[in-house]
Amino acid sequence: MGEKRSSEHWWWASASSAQLIAGITYYRRGVNESQLMPFKAFSVASLFVGAGATTFLAFLRASGIHKVEDLKELGANIRGGLGVPPRKRPANSSNAK
Repeated sequence: MGEKRSSEHWWWASASSAQLIAGITYYRRGVNESQLMPFKAFSVASLFVGAGATTFLAFLRASGIHKVEDLKELGANIRGGLGVPPRKRPANSSNAK
């Protein structure tokens, strides 16, 4: 299980690179027919957005952040390191009973 987790971020990084390369390739080709322009623009934009999202997920996985709780703990550590007081939870939150 540990082996799978340590190599998982490489798959995300590979997917990101493939999407970015495909987006750049399609962008450089241009459009031969004006009727396909909206579809091609949407496709290229989707590839760039997907590449950004998979890059971000690869960064999180490589950093050891696998759950939302890990991200919350990281935020609390950053706030503590900056000397900012901890956040107060609203009185009517779903966690308060």
